[in-house]
Amino acid sequence: MEEKSFIVRTMTIEDYDGLYALWMTIKGFGIRSIDDSREGVEQFLRRNPSTSVVAVSERGEIVGGILCGHDGRRGCLYHVCVRSDYRLLGIGKAMVVFCMNALKDENINKVTLIAFTKNDLGNAFWNRIGWTHRLDLNYYDFTLNEENITAFNE
Repeated sequence: MEEKSFIVRTMTIEDYDGLYALWMTIKGFGIRSIDDSREGVEQFLRRNPSTSVVAVSERGEIVGGILCGHDGRRGCLYHVCVRSDYRLLGIGKAMVVFCMNALKDENINKVTLIAFTKNDLGNAFWNRIGWTHRLDLNYYDFTLNEENITAFNE
C-alpha cells in the first residue's frame, strides 16, 4: 500500500481550482454560488491573507482545505474538508492547528464553526479533537443577497 504524505500551507487564490475540485467530491457539501466562486474566495483571502490553509499531497494535489478568517474579535472556520482517500492521516487536525496558530498570531482568542447536524463524520471529528458543541445558543442568519444560492453535492 502506498504511503500518503502531505504538507499544510497557507492557501492562495492559485489553489482555487484544486480546492473547488475537492469541494465537488465531498458528499453533502454546500457550495454558495457567489461566496464560493473564484471571485468570492479571492475577496475572502484578501481580507484574511494568512489564516486559510490547504493540505497538498506528494503529487501536488489539494487534498484538504479550510477557509479561515476573523472579524478582529472572533475567528471562524468554513468549508473544512479532507479528500476521502486522505482521511484519518491527521490532515484535518493539522489544518485546524495551522488555522488556530494563524488566528493567535492575529490576537484572536475565540474561534467558531458551523457543522450541519446531518454531517456525522464532521461532527465526530470536532468532538474528537476537543471542540465544544454549544447547546446554549441558537444560530441565526439573514440573507442579504438571494442570488447567493447554496447547492449541495449529492
